[in-house]
Amino acid sequence: MVNNQKLIQSIGEHAIKIDTYNDLDSMIEAAANKKYVMLGEASHGTSEFYTLRAELSKRLIKDHGFSFIAVEGDWPSCFTVNQYIKGYISGDARKALKDFDRWPSWMWANEEILELVNWLKSHNVSAKDKVGFYGLDVYSLWESMEEIIWQLEKISPGDVESAKQAFSCFEPFDRRGENYAISSAYYGEDCTEEVIKVLIDLQKKRRHYPQEQEGDLNLEVNSLVMLDAERYYRAMARGGAEDWNIRDTHMVTALEKVMKVHGEGAKAIIWEHNTHIGDARATDMAEEGMINVGQILREKYGQQVYAIGFGTHHGTVIASDEWGGSVEVMEVPDAETGSWEDALHQAGAFDKYLLFNKNNKKEFGNVVGHRAIGVVYDPELEHLGNYVPSRIAERYDAFIFADKTTALIPLFK
Repeated sequence: MVNNQKLIQSIGEHAIKIDTYNDLDSMIEAAANKKYVMLGEASHGTSEFYTLRAELSKRLIKDHGFSFIAVEGDWPSCFTVNQYIKGYISGDARKALKDFDRWPSWMWANEEILELVNWLKSHNVSAKDKVGFYGLDVYSLWESMEEIIWQLEKISPGDVESAKQAFSCFEPFDRRGENYAISSAYYGEDCTEEVIKVLIDLQKKRRHYPQEQEGDLNLEVNSLVMLDAERYYRAMARGGAEDWNIRDTHMVTALEKVMKVHGEGAKAIIWEHNTHIGDARATDMAEEGMINVGQILREKYGQQVYAIGFGTHHGTVIASDEWGGSVEVMEVPDAETGSWEDALHQAGAFDKYLLFNKNNKKEFGNVVGHRAIGVVYDPELEHLGNYVPSRIAERYDAFIFADKTTALIPLFK
């Protein structure tokens, strides 16, 4: 990466400084009439990304009638939050967030989300149309199977035993997707037939799905998760782009099912990592055969989609040094010279945002390294793979930059 004075100059000319949340008005106005507003993040552990997305979401819900928030989280855990904020179950926000008990739980069980959940609950008390909160991810295979059993016990008790028998195929894998992936890839042992059998039985009973409190949507998406999670874990062991593509395609399908339930005029706010919401065609992901949520939605819905990327120059972040490891606060080093984040910092060491349009898009169309931090992170090695070559103005419609950021605050240790 090399220093880019022209890029720094362009940022200085077009950036809007953020001193208070009121300074976000122009961005909210640009997104307000879209059907899908995607809010990214450069890490899964940065407080400012969550609080800024929460503020944007509140404004879009309160002032512009957005219908729900859909996140990069498990459907069953998020559905508990959805039931709580709509008054379908009792308790409090902290109790609802305890359902996020699968690693990395800090992504949603944190102080920043607690504040948002309390706001959503309060908003829904007087709202004509209650706002929802849903998870789009594919990882909750076992939790979704348990939800299906629970629903069958209510709508078709006679089928519970056969479903349990089918699901017993997964018991040897100790609720670990990687164990199932290895078994299917190297020993040819999988549970595909068992999953399909249950899904066929469920499809025959669609007219009996519970209508109250979104029980039908809950059963339908858990069924989708079960199907796609099984496919995802089988693909995972084979390597390549297939498992990534299954996951992002699943998230779009789940999103569309939620949109359908909310009706013709529904508008969605989507919270996911930049690597999911930023158009993959504007990165090197395309060369590897990878697609993502941002690309799929743009291809299907065009100008109805608005993607906002996020980034930081330095600070702290919550992450782990290995998958499934202990969570810790890590230092985020200064962005590498010549990177997108470095240029934003050089243009002024303060929070800012950019709106890309036909008048300035060319100025931000060159390839530049753009930092991405996952739940597993090693600050000392980030120069080896944490910078994604990106054409920023093609990847996003707008970009928010928080110069110095701080780590999320987990609710439960």
